[in-house]
Amino acid sequence: MKIFILIPFLLFFGIAAAQESTASKQVSTFTMEVPQLKTSRKIWLYLPKDYETSTKKYPVIYMHDAQNLFDAKTSFAGEWNVDEKLDSLKAQVIVVGIENGGEKRLEELTPYKNEKYGGGNADKYLEFIVNTLKPEIDKKYRTKPNAKNTTIMGSSLGGLVSFYAAIKYPDVFGKAGVFSPAFWINRKDINDYMANSKKLKAKIYFLCGDSEGDDDDMVNDLNQMEILLNTNRCYCLHLNKKVIVKGGHHNEKLWRDGFDDAIIWLGY
Repeated sequence: MKIFILIPFLLFFGIAAAQESTASKQVSTFTMEVPQLKTSRKIWLYLPKDYETSTKKYPVIYMHDAQNLFDAKTSFAGEWNVDEKLDSLKAQVIVVGIENGGEKRLEELTPYKNEKYGGGNADKYLEFIVNTLKPEIDKKYRTKPNAKNTTIMGSSLGGLVSFYAAIKYPDVFGKAGVFSPAFWINRKDINDYMANSKKLKAKIYFLCGDSEGDDDDMVNDLNQMEILLNTNRCYCLHLNKKVIVKGGHHNEKLWRDGFDDAIIWLGY
């Protein structure tokens, strides 16, 4: 499991560059400054098919590792087909994808420093999303900016940081899609943070496979987090759902195949 998380996504760039772009016409990109991390970042934007012909406002999903969401040409090991899947579902939602920082990915997506692997810069990354990116998206596009209509979603380290974001910013993110979260890298810290947090308001969709590594760490970590959640708030509220896929591995196929059900359960 840990191997998949730590391999830089750009190792396969040369192979991906030879492929044709598979992103739909509703997907565009732009680059913006990330003052919190002293860098710039490419942002991918998906708009629903009826956006240009309507005047209504839309909820927004913020997703990590944008290279893997819409386009096989830029993906690490296959895309999620987010645009095609949302079109098929006729989902009325805007998606904002943030590209990962390549070799800085682990550093930016981990809330706490790991003794072996380092990291611990997620607070600055989330400050960028909350204080820089989201205000710009809400200003330029017809969004529903409240927490009820704002989701954060990702896989692996992106799943870890999405869960952390839902705890840290309950008034910003009302929903979270947490796929194969890399809780192992910050296990004690994230469990302590969850246990000591105020009542978590967000709806959370957990997904993982039972074959993601050499042991059952992923399933055990999700089970433990579910216990903490049910201690934090009554399970009777049905605010979290856990899906464990038999034979599921730590890869884009698992996350791509699970995307539709997550989107539907989260209310899109």
